[in-house]
Amino acid sequence: MNGDIKKIPISARCPVPVDQIPIKEYESMSESWFYSWGARSLYRYCVPVMSLWLLSWVLVGPMAAISFVPNKLPAQFVISASLGALLLPTLALVQLYTGWRHVCDRLAQQAVPYEESGWYDGQIWEKPEDVFNRDRLIADYQVKPILHRIQKTFAVICGIIAFSLVTWQFV
Repeated sequence: MNGDIKKIPISARCPVPVDQIPIKEYESMSESWFYSWGARSLYRYCVPVMSLWLLSWVLVGPMAAISFVPNKLPAQFVISASLGALLLPTLALVQLYTGWRHVCDRLAQQAVPYEESGWYDGQIWEKPEDVFNRDRLIADYQVKPILHRIQKTFAVICGIIAFSLVTWQFV
């Protein structure tokens, strides 16, 4: 009997709508332009984050220049503009983390809640053991490293903020 079940594709024995199956959510996010950032090499991960930071300077730089004239207060200008420019990459990283965290949680769950046609008809699907083991391995070895990378990036951002605040006291 177990051999027959393994030959049937998961979508044939799973009542969950295809777009709500955890492995399909993972595949969709892995192929997504935005969410694939987290799974890229370190350099290819840092490029969009730094690009967002530099792009933010276009908006934040003039505001910082009004408050702290660059010719008279260059250190305050650089610190305030740099901190303000962290907002856009931080928001993008929060969205990135939230999306990957959701997929990780669904992959790691034995029972998966789903909706067939709307919020009013929620159901729960118990994953078969083989599906649960596969999903758990994907969560542990594919998704959690992405989450750890994003957490490290948040730690770097917090370090930059702390350093900037301490530096501000001495300029």
